Amino acid sequence: MSKPVEPFKKKERLKILKCQALTGLYLDTILSLWNSEYPVSLSYQGVEELQTYLSSLEDQHHTLLIRDAEQVLGWYFDFIRADERWFAMILSNSIQGQGYGTELLNLAKQKHEHLLGWVIDHDLAIKANGEPYRSPLQFYVKNGFKVKSNARLELEKISAVQISWDSSLTSSD
Repeated sequence: MSKPVEPFKKKERLKILKCQALTGLYLDTILSLWNSEYPVSLSYQGVEELQTYLSSLEDQHHTLLIRDAEQVLGWYFDFIRADERWFAMILSNSIQGQGYGTELLNLAKQKHEHLLGWVIDHDLAIKANGEPYRSPLQFYVKNGFKVKSNARLELEKISAVQISWDSSLTSSD
């Protein structure tokens, strides 16, 4: 079910693991990554709550960036919602700004023609460590995503804007 892929050629050699379902140790480390890097308002209380969220998603594909065979430092996943391909991505603060996020997106772009996501577009949210959550919106724009400013998600837990990427719009870039 899981197939290893060649590691990135970076300072730190991280392994890439692709899979359709997450199990055991990876769920624990992804929960830790999620709760430390996303705003507190989006935290999950335990693995069961994260599993409930994931079980509601169709046709999942996960790509993990792993150090030392068990520590997940990055997680990209995509899935089908309302007949469209959606994605989410989390990187440990320790590897942000080193090109790993762009590499994960490039792998996804090779596989899919269209991607949608929700991105927090402000710096008002707070992470578990008390630091502000830095909006990744400009990162996605830099990577060819378009901001759909008329499509917003305004919920008690999150305020976000929709982003989209389409291969037909970026082929000449």
